[in-house]
Amino acid sequence: MFAIIETGGKQYKVSEGDMIRVELLTVEEGSTIEIDKVLAVFDGKQFKAGAPYIKGAKVACKVLEHGKGKKIVVFHYKPNKNIRTKNGHRQPYTKLQVETITKSAPRAPRKPKEEAQLETVEA
Repeated sequence: MFAIIETGGKQYKVSEGDMIRVELLTVEEGSTIEIDKVLAVFDGKQFKAGAPYIKGAKVACKVLEHGKGKKIVVFHYKPNKNIRTKNGHRQPYTKLQVETITKSAPRAPRKPKEEAQLETVEA
């Protein structure tokens, strides 16, 4: 079973037990969060896609740690001007472990249209 989720403006394909690095989230380490922006779910038999999200579907994740990624060097240079600047950047991230993936809750059975119209007329 896998799901495609959206967080931090990016999409991730996750399965139960996976560890992923996402954009920094404002939650404490060791806590559990539920991501409800689920774009698609595949349970081995049936593929379900949302428009854009699946109602009721959630992915529960445990927050393992917060950290910073590798340093990226940013170098600006203008020839013949003696302009050189060197900067670095380390993108903060949150490391998550996927615990459970739940599909949408089952719906209550619908009443046929004829019975629904008759009830409103009688009432």
